[in-house]
Amino acid sequence: MKAELEKFIKDFDSKVPALAKEANIAYFNATISGKEEDYQKSADLQVKLNKVFANKDDFRILSKIYDSELIDDPLLKRQLNKLYLAYKGNQIDEKKIEEMINLSTQIEQKYSTYRAVVNDTKMTDNSVEEILKNSTNLEELKQAWMSHKAIGPTVVDDVLKLVKMRNGVAKELGYDNYHQMSLRLSEQDPEDISLLFDELDKLTADTFRTLKDEIDTYLATRLKIKKEELMPWHYQNRYFQEAPRIYSVDLDGFYKNKDIVKITEDYYSGIDLPIADMISKSDLFEKEGKYQHAYCTDIDRTGDVRVVCNIKPNYNWMNTNLHEFGHAVYDKFMDMSLPWILREPAHTFTTEAVAMFFGRLASNAHWMKANIGISDAEVQKISDVGFKSQRLEQLVFSRWVQVVYRFEKSMYENPGQDLNKLWWDLVEKYQMIKRPENRNEPDWVTKIHIALYPAYYHNYMLGELLASQYLHYISANITKVEDVKNQSLSANREIGNWFRKNIFAPAALYPWNDMIQNATGEKLTPKYYAQQFVD
Repeated sequence: MKAELEKFIKDFDSKVPALAKEANIAYFNATISGKEEDYQKSADLQVKLNKVFANKDDFRILSKIYDSELIDDPLLKRQLNKLYLAYKGNQIDEKKIEEMINLSTQIEQKYSTYRAVVNDTKMTDNSVEEILKNSTNLEELKQAWMSHKAIGPTVVDDVLKLVKMRNGVAKELGYDNYHQMSLRLSEQDPEDISLLFDELDKLTADTFRTLKDEIDTYLATRLKIKKEELMPWHYQNRYFQEAPRIYSVDLDGFYKNKDIVKITEDYYSGIDLPIADMISKSDLFEKEGKYQHAYCTDIDRTGDVRVVCNIKPNYNWMNTNLHEFGHAVYDKFMDMSLPWILREPAHTFTTEAVAMFFGRLASNAHWMKANIGISDAEVQKISDVGFKSQRLEQLVFSRWVQVVYRFEKSMYENPGQDLNKLWWDLVEKYQMIKRPENRNEPDWVTKIHIALYPAYYHNYMLGELLASQYLHYISANITKVEDVKNQSLSANREIGNWFRKNIFAPAALYPWNDMIQNATGEKLTPKYYAQQFVD
């Protein structure tokens, strides 16, 4: 069996890495150009790559070896587990894979090229956010929100078709639905994840209710309306996934006219995680037709790592750029002597945690002093308020993730239910926002993740929990600081070295909870998140 597995891995390594690299480059190029032919090329290569994992004969060989339980060598056994799960998720009809990828690509292109129209002007998502954040014109706010939501009816039929196709595939593979399958194939137990979210709901509900009342008081005063008249378009964001700016410090002001890329580069260099090579290959500013979101891609698992952003000199993009290059350093500093299949993060949420650890720094007054030179007086002024903003941001986000996680889980369990109603029921319960009167539109589908990155969003929240766990460990063992809030986490090579050695280098050598325990001494726990933001 051992020889058979070694031969299988050798064959796999002779074809998959090169094809994956080609597919990653094609996707990167498509998201930059927005051109139909580039998206088509990306889809074709993705289909080709998926077909490798759909090969029935290969899966039969893997299953035989997997079921025999005769592989004792830890490195081979880990590769076998990763390969088995990767192939299992693709054991579906090749024609179906092709249909799903093509439909997905068409939907993605609609999202990428859609522009809301406000006051007869085409608007990027960035521009819609600017209006929602800054305008006090009630009609303009409503128009911006409604116009952004108008993408819903244009994609909903295709997305529902895709949801049903995904569920069909999951059932063929012996799972109840696609959501359950996705978690299991990514080494997560659905029961455990739901319990974690229930625990998180209990930990955050009361504090959020208090903060939400503070938000409502502030917004009603600002907009000169009654609290009970507040509607979703009054919360300074398309989804109320980010905190409204209710505190007196406007962090955007500190980043105005600042070179976000240079600040990011200098910061990472100071903790011994240099990123200049990756910046030079990245695409960081707005262009016509370009993908409007941000992402990081590891092109070849040997160091070609690229980031896509649409940077503006403001707090949000400082946070996002630090975040994306957090993903990038994880990919860059993996142990390159590991087998290709293991050269990826232990789990998607463990790389989210690194990205969030660094993204959070953008609102940390001590970090701002060390990296953008704010004065002691400004540190004093924004330290407390900066933390309050971050706490608000965290709790607002955690309630939003409750909505997305529970919506997706329920949608895949029963896609025929009234999803428009389900969405607003969850928004009212967890985010405590009123649905617009008589609203019956597919607002849920305006969130790109629900359509294109299914059963993924909960990982952002697990990432936040783990980011707090990383911070607790670093504060207790490296910076030796009791008050985790009051430190800059800058110009300290030991921080970067700890991440390199304990988080990045092991890559996917261990199951994610083992990696977390090896690195921090404990399995994943929400207690440090609660200590940081709730207690």
